[in-house]
Amino acid sequence: LHYPKLDSILMVEKAIQDFEDHPTRMELWKGLPKQMQYQTFKLILDYLERSNKIMFEGKKILWIFANNKKLNELIQGAISV
Repeated sequence: LHYPKLDSILMVEKAIQDFEDHPTRMELWKGLPKQMQYQTFKLILDYLERSNKIMFEGKKILWIFANNKKLNELIQGAISV
């Protein structure tokens, strides 16, 4: 098992934010600018989920940290219950 370096974590964060739509794990992993082992990639996703930066909706990865334009648009268009 390879523990990720900060630059790898930042690369994954940026890739999630830059996706037009919400990617699946495999789409994100294959779309990274540099290759990394899948085990390391999963470890990064676990870290990002525990730190409340991402969440999983089924197979899709949602960026929920700070100022997320897509999330804010969904909240604005939501119906209050």
